[in-house]
Amino acid sequence: MVVTSEPAPTAIPPSIERVLSRFRSLGREEKMQALVQYAKKLEPVPDRLLALDRGAFTVPECQTRVDLFPEFQNGKLHFYADVNTRQSPTIAAFLSILFSAINDQPPETTLAIPEDFVRTIMDSLGLGTREVGLNAMLGRVRRYAEEAARNN
Repeated sequence: MVVTSEPAPTAIPPSIERVLSRFRSLGREEKMQALVQYAKKLEPVPDRLLALDRGAFTVPECQTRVDLFPEFQNGKLHFYADVNTRQSPTIAAFLSILFSAINDQPPETTLAIPEDFVRTIMDSLGLGTREVGLNAMLGRVRRYAEEAARNN
């Protein structure tokens, strides 16, 4: 019997796989239309969160001001983002897509997001310059999920 130290591959949760499958199947124009639709669906941040010290929730790696607010209740995470949707529709769309896959799920769903999530969503859109900021936002969401998982 051979024992390896490599971890078993993590299965992608269905909510994330649905999003990835959808974007893999779309052409460039369809992806652009989907982004516009998703940008319009970004849930507004509740006033109770906007009253917090926003500096603690800002993603500094992003060129556009983005504040990510996590809430952890009953074993599930829910994220909100404060971003100017008119000025940054791509960021709003990406966050809406991400949140559609992970909101109201346990932290393990967020932690199972594959490394190529941003690239899969943004592939063929010519928005490669945005990947650094988008990956930074995804990293921030993962850190919140790690903290929630530890404290659960």
